[in-house]
Amino acid sequence: MIIPNSLNLGDTIGVVAPCNPIIGDNIEELEKARKIVEKEGFKVKYAKNIFSNTNGYSSTAKEKAEDINQMFKDKQVKMIWCAKGGENSNSTFEYIDYELIKQNPKILCGYSDVNSITNMITAKTGLVTFNGTNFKTIATDQTNYSYKRAIERFVEASQDLGKDDEYQIINDGQAQGELIGGNLSIIKGMIAGKYKLDFTDKILFLEEFGLETSPALASNYLYYMKQNDIFKKIKGLWIGFYENESNISLEKIVLDVIRK
Repeated sequence: MIIPNSLNLGDTIGVVAPCNPIIGDNIEELEKARKIVEKEGFKVKYAKNIFSNTNGYSSTAKEKAEDINQMFKDKQVKMIWCAKGGENSNSTFEYIDYELIKQNPKILCGYSDVNSITNMITAKTGLVTFNGTNFKTIATDQTNYSYKRAIERFVEASQDLGKDDEYQIINDGQAQGELIGGNLSIIKGMIAGKYKLDFTDKILFLEEFGLETSPALASNYLYYMKQNDIFKKIKGLWIGFYENESNISLEKIVLDVIRK
């Protein structure tokens, strides 16, 4: 595995938009996030195509990959932060320069649709990537908790899982393995095909946005994973956030699937 260098105050953070376009209110939100981060003592550099919407629903796959590659190549940039989530960051896979990334390892952070890129880059290069708040949400989250936790990890190299967070053990035991995963709907799409992930002996982390994914749809995704023997391959399972109006937890849905 390749572990990127820590971030230092005064360093330049590169911001890319490999998912949905930065348009409308997103532009103002991004600028607010920029001011917060710069006030903290960092410099912020936007990618060349960050405000592109060439396709009318996003920038092109090549534009997105160009920004990712350029940010890894840029010696001034010490961290790459993805602006927001969306639906089609997987379009970049064939255009990302994985060898370039191996030679220029940096912190790469994001979540939701960004998990396509973070997991693929880790699989192709061995670079440790990070599932954490997107750049835009630094300004739109209800609290600064996620941002502060990210900074603790990237600057202080904190390994603390969070003193104020609540964790529940479903099955006692010990497991060791590389942590992969993230957004359930994204990871479900990466278990087969040319750009599939290797789940063997991994610790699988899963979370899902409940406003978009009903319990039945989450069950659909999980059964597809079960039917492809994913849960037989992994060493452990870490279940994260899922909040749906039904008040049905992701834990319940997972157990309904894997215990039958």
